[in-house]
Amino acid sequence: MPDIITVYVNGRPFEVPAGTTAAVAVLLAGEFCRTSVSGEPRTPLCGMGTCFECRVEINGEPQRRSCQVPCQPQMKIQCRE
Repeated sequence: MPDIITVYVNGRPFEVPAGTTAAVAVLLAGEFCRTSVSGEPRTPLCGMGTCFECRVEINGEPQRRSCQVPCQPQMKIQCRE
């Protein structure tokens, strides 16, 4: 059984298995990483850091590629700037 850690997605606590990326935590929480210029929700596309569609603020640092950042206990992920 994997260890479960708590992260905060848009201020809400959410439990994920240790080793989960921040992008997966956002998706599991039912959130979107970004919105298009027309306001449509956008999610990670490539999952390997080349498309930049997964950018979020992590622990106060903006524009982080969430698909490249493993979740840490108490991590704060802020989506939809």
